Amino acid sequence: MTRDTTHTPPSRRRSRASLVPCPVFAVVVAGLLLLAPMAAIAGPPIEFDQVSNMFEPVSIPAQKIHELAELVLAICAGIFLVVGVLLTYVILRFRARPGDRETEPPQIYGSNNLEAAWTIVPVIIVVVLFLATARTINEVEMREPVAGSLEVTVVGHRWWWEFQYPEYGIVTANELHIPVSDPERRRPTFLWLESQDVVHSFWVPRLAGKTDVIPNRRNSLWIDTAVPGLYLGQCAEYCGTQHAHMLLRVYVHSTEDFERWVKEQQAPDVVDPSVAAGRELFQSTACINCHTLDGTVADGTYGPTLSHLMSRETIGAGAAFNTPENLRDWVRNPAAFKPGVRMPDMKLTSEEVDQLVAYLVTLK
Repeated sequence: MTRDTTHTPPSRRRSRASLVPCPVFAVVVAGLLLLAPMAAIAGPPIEFDQVSNMFEPVSIPAQKIHELAELVLAICAGIFLVVGVLLTYVILRFRARPGDRETEPPQIYGSNNLEAAWTIVPVIIVVVLFLATARTINEVEMREPVAGSLEVTVVGHRWWWEFQYPEYGIVTANELHIPVSDPERRRPTFLWLESQDVVHSFWVPRLAGKTDVIPNRRNSLWIDTAVPGLYLGQCAEYCGTQHAHMLLRVYVHSTEDFERWVKEQQAPDVVDPSVAAGRELFQSTACINCHTLDGTVADGTYGPTLSHLMSRETIGAGAAFNTPENLRDWVRNPAAFKPGVRMPDMKLTSEEVDQLVAYLVTLK
């Protein structure tokens, strides 16, 4: 019987190294997972301190969630440390030594103490995590509005957010304005979440946890912060082509600034006679079928309301800053900002676009 000494061609050889995950690849994947919330916050450039950092909560519900996450992380870190130390000890203590091939190692058939330990300890850990999670859920999810609370209805659309303030008769889009809740005047904000089409998820990491926005169901969350400022969030549930550009901004105002914002939003848009051509053009196109604009025949609800349009910092749910130049490009070709967006190109001439934009920029 002869031995086959034929060699496998190099092109058909399989290296064992190719079956082992590349450490560099693993590091890259881990980095991408850690940076996913940052990547979701696309659109206009922003200062670093405005980025939503889930590890710096400024609202009571976000703080509760953060504390629970720290507890889980501490327990997992402890388990990792114990397992790592034991594994290192076993590798060093029972490593192969010269002459071990000639002897048989001691045979161990079980340890009641060890088996009891690795059964009881995990049960205790699970019970602790269960109780801590139940307490956090009760504190965050079971909170009810109190007297003086601000209530806002949030409606998720593809791909923008609608904010309704029933108490003030205000409807706006993509930028939520709320007052602080300081020790002198406790005024938490309660958001009632609804969806117009598919499942979305409302998430502003520094203010509250993720909450699904589901068709034919009303969910809720609340915000209670004493720190004014701008906080960024996004839809956290894939909802279609422009999910990544379904951003939102939350402005937390002092009590005086919030009352000033309310009065500005309740005031009618100023009618400027110099842009009458743009106003007439707006009311004669299909724009009025999708958008609402107080003081005009426009009463559509398919797209964001245009009342006080220029009081918003961004357009397209955070796709670009709200400047006359970007607004002109948006009207001319919305798909250039958000491919797949449901706003069509109206095929207006350059002169008509200029007239329409000149009118829109007066809506402050």
